[in-house]
Amino acid sequence: MADEKKASDGPSVSDSDAWDYRTLPDWDDDFYSEDDILAFASALSAPETSPSEEDLLNPKRQNAEFFTALNDWRPIHQRVRGESSASDGGHGGINKKSRKAKKPQRGKDETREGWTYTLVKYPLLIFVFGWLFVLFVGYLITRLYIYLYEQYVTWRGKRERLRKNLRMQTNYESWIKAAKDLDRHLGSDKWKEDDESSYYQYRTIKRVLVEMRKLRHRAEQEEHETNSSPGFRAIDNLRGLAEACVKNNFSGFEDPHLYSETYYGTKDLLQAYVDEVSRSLQFMFSSSQLSQKEKRSFSKQLGTNFGRTALCLSGGATFAYYHFGIAKALLDADVLPDIITGTSGGALVAALLGTRTDEELKKLLIPALAHRITACHDPMSVWLPRWWRTGARFESVDWAKRCSWFCYGSLTFLEGYQRTGRILNVSCVPSDPHSPTILANYLTAPDCVIWSAVLASAAVPGILNPVVLMRKTSAGTLEPYSFGHKWKDGSLRTDIPLKSLNLHFNVNYSIVSQVNPHINTFFFSSRGSVGRPVTHRRGRGWRGGFVGSAAELYLKQDLTKWLKFLRHLELLPRPLGQDWSQIWLQRFSGTVTIWPRSILSDFWYILSDPDMDRLARMLHVGQLAAWPKLKFISNRMSIEKVIQEAREATRPAEQPLPTPMPNEAERTIRNVLSEEDLKTLLEQARNSGGRVEIPSKKPSPSLTIPQHVPGHSPRSVSPSISKRLGGWFGSLSRSPSRHRGEQQARPSLVDARHAALQHQHHRRSSVMEEIKRQSGVFFDDPLEESPDEQGSDTNGEEHEPADVAPLQNGKVRRRVDRKLDGAGSEEEDVVQQLGLGDEEDLGRGRDGTFVG
Repeated sequence: MADEKKASDGPSVSDSDAWDYRTLPDWDDDFYSEDDILAFASALSAPETSPSEEDLLNPKRQNAEFFTALNDWRPIHQRVRGESSASDGGHGGINKKSRKAKKPQRGKDETREGWTYTLVKYPLLIFVFGWLFVLFVGYLITRLYIYLYEQYVTWRGKRERLRKNLRMQTNYESWIKAAKDLDRHLGSDKWKEDDESSYYQYRTIKRVLVEMRKLRHRAEQEEHETNSSPGFRAIDNLRGLAEACVKNNFSGFEDPHLYSETYYGTKDLLQAYVDEVSRSLQFMFSSSQLSQKEKRSFSKQLGTNFGRTALCLSGGATFAYYHFGIAKALLDADVLPDIITGTSGGALVAALLGTRTDEELKKLLIPALAHRITACHDPMSVWLPRWWRTGARFESVDWAKRCSWFCYGSLTFLEGYQRTGRILNVSCVPSDPHSPTILANYLTAPDCVIWSAVLASAAVPGILNPVVLMRKTSAGTLEPYSFGHKWKDGSLRTDIPLKSLNLHFNVNYSIVSQVNPHINTFFFSSRGSVGRPVTHRRGRGWRGGFVGSAAELYLKQDLTKWLKFLRHLELLPRPLGQDWSQIWLQRFSGTVTIWPRSILSDFWYILSDPDMDRLARMLHVGQLAAWPKLKFISNRMSIEKVIQEAREATRPAEQPLPTPMPNEAERTIRNVLSEEDLKTLLEQARNSGGRVEIPSKKPSPSLTIPQHVPGHSPRSVSPSISKRLGGWFGSLSRSPSRHRGEQQARPSLVDARHAALQHQHHRRSSVMEEIKRQSGVFFDDPLEESPDEQGSDTNGEEHEPADVAPLQNGKVRRRVDRKLDGAGSEEEDVVQQLGLGDEEDLGRGRDGTFVG
């Protein structure tokens, strides 16, 4: 974990090959299909709602005109001032009658109908906005004071020289050396050696460490001993200890404060504990003392208790390209999580990470990647008229073509997961303000095309109009997803979807790369952050002193309070028809939050494509921001990866779908006739003297395998219910064919079964006759059989036919006479081959018959 020797690193930002775009994998392939783009364009131009059946049948509504919209706040057919109409005789305007009949644009809202709301709304808005402005100015002054205090009071002399040296490093190995030098100068080595801390239970950690190490050594000795005594085993106690302590933040060992007082590393006791847990788990999962079943159960329990890690990439327009540097740092250190989520601009980076393998990503996360980032290529003479005409600066179809390369073509979320093993998540917000958001992934939207979700997550009002999500059909074509509803930017409500990630994938440890410019101003860690301790009092105090940190916290909390006040009273205006309060009030941080240091020029290029020089700087800044967090992340991933690898290694292989039997007896019993159907047939047969009615039941849709499922071929059309029922009764009759001149003394039951199957094609009767004849099997007293239906062996000795009787639970019981010596094993084989029961379900009746 956190490779320090550059063994797993990709090309450095300063390498000459990193600036040649021809070294990029698939640099000359656009990965998009014209048919897919045309299907997307057709879905965008189609109206979101269609005339209902009631509208078509009502003559008063047949002449109704259905309107569409250029965007979510501006309809296409707008009334133009001075436009003449036939209703007013061509004099222009609208007559008085139609003006009176015009409905208000806003529907009835009970919360805004009172006279007090109208009277107090604007004075209250003026007061609150004025007070918010005062608080904001005070907050800026406080932050300026803290900045000046840190720059000119604490960062002086050798400390400042060591910090500048730390920021000049270009690889993780040299950065660790510079960080250790700075920790040694600040006296952090003594803090690491002292086990005591108020942020974790160090006594519990120490006891568990000693006991786990002792049990592991004892279990390793027993592993090599051939004559070990039965009974007590050290590995069983080691497993019980691991089940008790391998949990998320056990005794506080994952508290971020334990990594916030040094530039690199944590307490020596804590580091020894993490290493021992990882080593013990590796030993147990590789030991031969535990069975495969025990390892499977053990890994599942640990995975549930410990949880999983997710990388969350925020939105932020072109600020999102800082995510490339953070992803490169995690990839080079071999700690890139398998669960990745992105929103808006972060969704584009997440799509690249979720559709490329590790080897491909190492060749892609270089400055030459700027050759493929061309979303903002249109000059002002093109996008300005488009924005005036449509209300959006960018064109959706053009973005779909350019986004396809980052998503490896029209891959779906399920196909992306199958290609890389990573779980990609994209947050999308419906254009309908009342509908819930969606976190698209291979579980919630497996057939959804990734590039359509990326476009929807980046559809900021005014920048890109809401788009339609697309899904891939079994034939490989694209069609609208979710009834063709429109979706837009996910940052408006769920920039960091931690609740959904915890619900779907048990994520309780989040790595958040936050680059939103409007949030960066308000991010402040008064007690320091992971890998960035406080400068005051050698990392043991408060930033800017206690008074400065207290003032910053009060002003920020007061700003949040008044924004919530305006939101709950619905006083905030809604520019472009959108509630913008959530972009300030939602959660933007995680367990580890990485904030790359942006510069003022980033605001000027916020809607521009980066060149290689700018992307190289953003890659380097992203790496510098991620390196201080890697030790904390690697300690977490060292345990999690062992658990996840064990779960993959012990996961049973997927059972192939059973091939249909020639007589289809098993498929018919399990899928066509349920237990209630069998009871109904039995009751009808008893009441009607052997005549039954075929239940009207369609084949189960589960019998048809979708064509898009990999590894399975499409199944043929299922036969009708009458053919299935007739084939089932015919197979249960087991009347072997008789051939004159047959010389065998006694053919085996298996051969007789094959002969009966071959002869079945020659004696097909009508369905109703077959049902009438076979309905006798439901009686204890079977009907008299014709001579040709009775069985006889080659010596002329007659045998009673096989008898099938229902059990109380609705299953079918088959009785076969055991008149021949050694017939029991053959009977057992036949029952198993017919699919009438497993070995565990077989038993013998009182009369000596075999029951299955």
